[in-house]
Amino acid sequence: MAVSFTWLGHAAFSFKIDGKQLLCDPFLTGNPLAAADANNIHADLIVISHGHGDHIGDTVAISQRTGAAVVCTPEIGNWLHKQGVHNTIQMNTGGTYDAGFVRIKYTIAFHTSSLPDGSYGGEPMGMIFSAPEGIKLYFAGDTALFGDMALIGDEEIDVAFLPIGDLFTMGIDDSIKAIKLIRPRFVVPMHYNTYPPLVQNVSEWATRVNNETSATPIVFDPGDTYTFSA
Repeated sequence: MAVSFTWLGHAAFSFKIDGKQLLCDPFLTGNPLAAADANNIHADLIVISHGHGDHIGDTVAISQRTGAAVVCTPEIGNWLHKQGVHNTIQMNTGGTYDAGFVRIKYTIAFHTSSLPDGSYGGEPMGMIFSAPEGIKLYFAGDTALFGDMALIGDEEIDVAFLPIGDLFTMGIDDSIKAIKLIRPRFVVPMHYNTYPPLVQNVSEWATRVNNETSATPIVFDPGDTYTFSA
């Protein structure tokens, strides 16, 4: 069994799991690093970490065009309903949804969450994706470092997706601490280099991951795909 994932720029990813396509935080329109067109990309399921515009992104348009259900907090779900998206799976921190091809568990994240109109988006979330053959992916979302990442590490994470851009999320230093807590086999950086305030030297980050943690860094350009096998 293999899971492939494509970085679409910023914190947007497309995951191919058991023949299905899951989109996470599909911010494409207005994303200077976008590696896909919101008018063409396919989705069987969309998962949202929080309500900020650079994460909820093109969710409305993609869901309406493809019919993909949206996994989100109740607050985001209520907002989506007002935008004409009624196929939502609403859950909260610690909740798990079984989509058949993947199980999605919401975890805590330390950030804020408001929707494009300024309304409250509920609590921000990270998520654990449990795919067939026991493959586990941790998508941290926008977050600061927090000690309970060690509990997430107890889930035996294969690949962790962590923000490193600083300013709005943890930066490189704290991401190294996070990796030591999570103990993943592989780690993917995200939420960096999209805009000037988020510019980071990802090569230096990868060197530190190799030298200071037991994880293997995966660094690629927007549009690149990596395949992970159990």
